[in-house]
Amino acid sequence: MRTSATTISTSEVIIVVINSILGAGILTLPRTIGKAVKTPDVWISVILAGLIVTTISLLLVTLCRRFPGKTVFEFIPEITGKWISYLLGILIIVYFIVLCSFEVRVMAEITSMYILERTPSWVTIMVSLWIGIYMLTGGLMVIIRVFSIVLPVTLALLALVFLLSTKMFDINNLRPMLGEGIMPVLKGLKPSCLSYSGYEVLLIVTAYMTDVKASNKTSIFSILICTIIYMVTIVTVVGNLSLSGVETRMWPTFDMVRSFEIEGFLFERYESLFIVFWLMQIFATYAFKHYFASIGIRDLFRLKNITGIQFAMLPVLYLIAYLPKNLEETLALGDFLGNMSIFLFGLLPLLLLILSFVRKKGGKQAASGNLKVS
Repeated sequence: MRTSATTISTSEVIIVVINSILGAGILTLPRTIGKAVKTPDVWISVILAGLIVTTISLLLVTLCRRFPGKTVFEFIPEITGKWISYLLGILIIVYFIVLCSFEVRVMAEITSMYILERTPSWVTIMVSLWIGIYMLTGGLMVIIRVFSIVLPVTLALLALVFLLSTKMFDINNLRPMLGEGIMPVLKGLKPSCLSYSGYEVLLIVTAYMTDVKASNKTSIFSILICTIIYMVTIVTVVGNLSLSGVETRMWPTFDMVRSFEIEGFLFERYESLFIVFWLMQIFATYAFKHYFASIGIRDLFRLKNITGIQFAMLPVLYLIAYLPKNLEETLALGDFLGNMSIFLFGLLPLLLLILSFVRKKGGKQAASGNLKVS
């Protein structure tokens, strides 16, 4: 298990999980779900997806609790054997690396589209990576401290924007409820579940918890918060723009923020403030995944210099982030990552858990493990 210097509290784990989930998805979620469901029942799909992801997250922490103090990269060899563990570990690392690049590319696209219109995307990508590496070298606790400040401010601003948008809200845009039955809702489950990508960090961060027994409550609470945020976002955006209006917009959440102004109330227009803080939220998703990918490389290949690993990842992240030719290819990459996460963090953990019981690995045998430094 980790020493006290490297362990994190329950509240800090919640911050890690929420920051790992909330990113670019909230800007495109209304459009992707709206196209899949094609009825005003999109918010029901989000709730059902939240329940599914909560169940999967409980599965992940149950698996991790059988191997206290070990990340997924450390306990997979005990379950599957050496060579298979390398294959699975590399797949998870590749997923994290590509996801890092995706988030950085989305930041570059949004920045060039709304903030710095004439700035080449490669400049934004490079600056984001170097700022990230500066923070990552401070370790996990530094990342958590930074985003424990950013997250409340971002959520407060999001709540303020939603409250101000009520003047344009039309409840009729959300009616009728289940007018075409339950089948359209079920069609929205896949894009809804993909928007929760990030909960898989539980496979790593559980190893750092001071109170592992609270991991179940931690995962439930984290997913619950994200589900509420997603549901309120969907209801507000569709209620303001209508379902047909949402389907035709690339960034419907941001377009909703741009569609109203409140004269004489602090600021007349909120889109600039909103986009800046949400870019920081996307940056948080990137930062945690970069750090956890470096942990995966360190633990899987039994290396020691994690800072060197993080620096070595920079050119790889840059090249992958620069590969998509346009925004459509970037979003297609995000869809691919979501599909990949269904196998890696939906099906695979269940198979590993069953195999650990069959082969009698972990559990009580691991409870007496020695302390070790991360």
